[in-house]
Amino acid sequence: MPVALITGAAQGVGYTTAKTFAAMGYHVLLTDVQPLEAQIDALSALGGSVSALSGDISSEAFVTELAEKVARDHTAVDVLVNNAGISMICPAEDTSLEQWQRVMNINLTGPFLLCRAFGKQMLARQRGNIVNVASIAGLHGVIDRSAYNASKHGLIGLTRTLAAEWGSRGVRVNAICPGWIKTEMDEADQGSGAYSDADIVNRVPMGRFAKPEDVASAIAFLAQEGSFINGVSLPVDGGWVADASWDALRLKKR
Repeated sequence: MPVALITGAAQGVGYTTAKTFAAMGYHVLLTDVQPLEAQIDALSALGGSVSALSGDISSEAFVTELAEKVARDHTAVDVLVNNAGISMICPAEDTSLEQWQRVMNINLTGPFLLCRAFGKQMLARQRGNIVNVASIAGLHGVIDRSAYNASKHGLIGLTRTLAAEWGSRGVRVNAICPGWIKTEMDEADQGSGAYSDADIVNRVPMGRFAKPEDVASAIAFLAQEGSFINGVSLPVDGGWVADASWDALRLKKR
């Protein structure tokens, strides 16, 4: 049975991705800083094969423990999905070093540690797929998100570099770049008053937020065996980055 490791799997895109891979016949290994007992029970009830280990992906010691568990139980993972991440909305001039480092540790250092640990296992078998969950904020600048934007730009850079280094050795590395998604993270960001539903819906040519299922299906597409796709950063944004129109012009066409 193929194995998929999903980080940030307690909720939102991570949990939906875990459901998607479980339905595809993968054993899914969940990890998150939050407890995962409820998620294990829910996926098992759906007939999925699932296990979990809670911990902090920005900790080298935890990533080593996780890799040792995989080596002991499965030899290697077939798919690594680096989904765990945090948001931080703050003007650049007010962003503290502590805030900056926390975002970088979780959004960029954690994925690097996981890619390094599980990439070694994949390289030893000469096969494997890594999908990093970046953002359209990794393709463009978004105001009041200097740390978040920089972390996602860095994640895309890491994706491209690993794709170049490992592609000839059987390991593909790609990224997806979602737009705004209706998840718990979005609810928290909106609760701060940073933006409204209309701000997002009016900006997206398809006229809605992304759903976790939209992102999960894109991850599954990039991770499919036998693909020749390597090193891409795929927007999953309803056309956000393709559209340079202003709101009045875009809305006129609806």
